[in-house]
Amino acid sequence: MPGEKTERGGAADSFLYENIADRIARLIRKGTYRTGEKIPSVRSLSRQMGISISTAVKAYFHLENQGLIEARPQSGYYVRHQLSRVLSEPDLYQTAPAPTLVSVGELVMMVMRDMRNPALVPLGVATPNPENLPAERLNRVLATVARRNNHQAISYDFPPGNERLRVQLAQRALKAGCSLTPDQFVVTSGCLEAVMLALRAVCRPGDTVAIETPIFYNLLQLIEMLDLKALEIPAHPINGISLSALRYALEHNPVHACLVIPNFNNPFGSRMPEDNKKELVALLARHSVPLIENDVYGDLGFLNERPSIAKRYDRKGLVIHCSSFSKTLAPGYRVGWVVAGKFQEKIERLKAVSNIATATVPQMAIAEFLATGGYDHYLRKIRGIYGRQTSLMAKAVEKYFPKGTKVNTPSGGFVLWVEMPEQVDSIRLYEEALRCGITIAPGTIFSAAGKYRNYIRLNAAFWSKRIEQAVSTVGGLVGTQV
Repeated sequence: MPGEKTERGGAADSFLYENIADRIARLIRKGTYRTGEKIPSVRSLSRQMGISISTAVKAYFHLENQGLIEARPQSGYYVRHQLSRVLSEPDLYQTAPAPTLVSVGELVMMVMRDMRNPALVPLGVATPNPENLPAERLNRVLATVARRNNHQAISYDFPPGNERLRVQLAQRALKAGCSLTPDQFVVTSGCLEAVMLALRAVCRPGDTVAIETPIFYNLLQLIEMLDLKALEIPAHPINGISLSALRYALEHNPVHACLVIPNFNNPFGSRMPEDNKKELVALLARHSVPLIENDVYGDLGFLNERPSIAKRYDRKGLVIHCSSFSKTLAPGYRVGWVVAGKFQEKIERLKAVSNIATATVPQMAIAEFLATGGYDHYLRKIRGIYGRQTSLMAKAVEKYFPKGTKVNTPSGGFVLWVEMPEQVDSIRLYEEALRCGITIAPGTIFSAAGKYRNYIRLNAAFWSKRIEQAVSTVGGLVGTQV
């Protein structure tokens, strides 16, 4: 690539890195750099183009956001598989429907029961592959802290929870652009409990919760269990919830809370742009509506840089930030947290009344794992693994599913959202796949209103030849409905 003029800073710098990213994108699209091939390192690009290291990094970051390249830890940047059939974009300017009661419980429980069957190929369940988790090291840490803290380990750690863990969480929040103190964290039994406590703190039975759609079905179950109504707001497969549709909904409906997954939504894998997060927080603040932010996938972006959380832009204490280590590190430890802003005292009280405290030893073990650097080392490895596996599974869907199938390009997490031809019934497909020894997640359970009948969610965390064969089988079953 020919040399470029050295940047001058400011707007010129912004134009330069975008210009360089566009030139590299053209080379990728024309086949100079092909799928899976390594592109020049940041330092090589800096020398070749006559630009600073920081501008080269910005250019590659821009290309990563576009899904054209991926960073592989301790290896460099590679061209990602480019999907020829990406998801259809929803009508983001449509008026929001009326709030609706949620009724997904029976179907979700059926799906979850089948997902627990170890004899079935797990294409549907959104859990990490235990083989990729640092189980041996975590178990050693857990045994050590239990032995070292003999009496404390078997005692209650009342809300807000283990102090050392809360210190570590506060330090990690800085990576997400948010300055928090340990006292602002309340440790919970997973992210779902954090969200449940948040909903109970700000809503009463019959109240309306605005949610992005599609959204993780267990969150819909919580809304159903608490006798709340859901107001579905369309979301973009890349940028997340539609702010224009949300604005309309707030102006025409009494909304008592808004529940969103800004970073790597399940099932989209979308990442809300920073400007959108800031605008989302400001929009809800103008209407005095609490934002419940589920950030359980926030650490699993395919980029090296951890995205900011919406809590960063909170000025009124209305953002309730919820997360856990269930999708990243140890699902069975059930360690999560909530940063509740102005609702903290109520949430601490609700936590104590609900189940007194989160299990002590898992809190201590994760605190030790964080403090000794084990978590960051693990994240650098697993981000690359998930980036490759989602790319491979997307490529398999393109190969084995019939014409008219589309798939998303996630920027984080480990799930794929697949749009099949309109005549395909995902419930029927679920039943047929089950008879073949395969579980999938039918699209209807991701909507309070029963939308997405021709969609399914797939889990790429277990990618292997066996999983590829299962994808092929499901693709063949889809073909029989077309």
